[in-house]
Amino acid sequence: MSNANGSNQIQLITYIDRLSGGTIKDLEKLLQQELAGLFDGVHLLPFYPPIDGEDAGFDPTDHTAVDSRLGNWQDIGDLAQHYSIMADMIVNHMSAQSAQFQDVLAKGEASPFWPLFLTRDKVFGAEPSPEQLQAIYRPRPTSCFTELSFEDGRSLPFWTTFTANQIDIDVHSEPGQAYLDAILQRFTEHGVNYIRLDAAGYAIKKAGTSCFMLPETFEFIAELSAKAKALGMQSLVEIHGYHQTQIDIAKRCDLVYDFALPPLVLHTLFTRDAKALKHWLDIAPRNCITVLDTHDGIGIVDAADHQGQPGLLTDPELDALVEQIHHNSGGSSKLATGSAANNVDLYQVNCSFYDALAQHDEHYLLARAIQLFCPGICQIYYGGLLAAENDVDLLKRTQVGRDINRPYYTVDTVRQALQKPVVKALCQLIKLRRSLQAFDGHFSQSLTDGQYQLHWQHQGHSASLQIQLSDLSAELIWQHSGEAQQQQTLSSLLAD
Repeated sequence: MSNANGSNQIQLITYIDRLSGGTIKDLEKLLQQELAGLFDGVHLLPFYPPIDGEDAGFDPTDHTAVDSRLGNWQDIGDLAQHYSIMADMIVNHMSAQSAQFQDVLAKGEASPFWPLFLTRDKVFGAEPSPEQLQAIYRPRPTSCFTELSFEDGRSLPFWTTFTANQIDIDVHSEPGQAYLDAILQRFTEHGVNYIRLDAAGYAIKKAGTSCFMLPETFEFIAELSAKAKALGMQSLVEIHGYHQTQIDIAKRCDLVYDFALPPLVLHTLFTRDAKALKHWLDIAPRNCITVLDTHDGIGIVDAADHQGQPGLLTDPELDALVEQIHHNSGGSSKLATGSAANNVDLYQVNCSFYDALAQHDEHYLLARAIQLFCPGICQIYYGGLLAAENDVDLLKRTQVGRDINRPYYTVDTVRQALQKPVVKALCQLIKLRRSLQAFDGHFSQSLTDGQYQLHWQHQGHSASLQIQLSDLSAELIWQHSGEAQQQQTLSSLLAD
């Protein structure tokens, strides 16, 4: 395992069953055989019961358990012997089907778990004003409250930021603290190196505010990150929002996502103009995880303006970007985005990154090359690794917008995908990136006369990506200390 603790590493993002076709042991075999030499670490998307819940595992009934269909904690520990492991810590909510919440529905205030869950009146009192409700930041078109009935016939509105099956927890309550501590303990006992704080921006609610990314939220994230660090783990904060917010969060925690990168890379390739991307990389946090795609959609809000403050792209540029994605995907992304599908975000486009680029192999490879040359830990989503197309059949079956980019593979279909020229070329690119010591050093970039260059230098080692924006042709140039310079065009990688 190379670079296990450094920022110069490549990680895979994957569901265990949707890539391996089976268990944690099956995934480990795949990583060590078909995917050998590609990854230093793996972000295991939720493996808690039920993996086939309302949001593919993001509604755990027991956050300290492994879904038995995938294996057990020993299997996670075995995988951690060979790869750094990232696991999701779902801090905002848990399943309505959990034993704790079912106990609350049965016993009401007499349940020991009553303080664990947030009802509307715990934040607002008996009746919130319309202004207070209007102020709440909503990521979804639905209400953030769901009226749920107790066994005695009473009902109360509970906080459900995402879906009616995901009940928000009171992270400041004693049971809330104990719940989070138990998850951290289980992680550290089984070799988890990184925790991804899912939906952390929504965890703190306060009447009269947006209930999103409050000063108290920053404090909560800092406290939780400190607890994780004391147990030997780093924390990645998962927040979609204004780019300056990401810069602010990055100063207070171990790692943030570079969610602005995907729309900026697409904008660069669609318009053949790298000014916005270069500006962002000049100011972006360096303690970041870079992604082009994830199990969620392609973020748009991350490049947008906010309350009169300019974004990384203008509204017309973002509108054009979204329309181009819909056009490139033959309209399939429209079926999965906005009000067209259930359980969707207002600020994301649901589409595979390969389809967002019209399945254009050279443009797709260039997008990945840009990602691989950006500062930070590079994460590649399993669908992106295999240049997955939009899974419209799965979307039609589940009616869940995000499923268009959450395909199921078997070992055989993985092997088939690995034979595609674009996937072979991407694997070569990843292996080259992992072999170059230049990425342990200093990053710089330049944009002159239609040529955009990303450059790394470390002692006598160097690596550059040179892009001609007029025709999107690109060349890799690298040098190991004391050896002759080497170069290769991206198009020749595809031809190999």
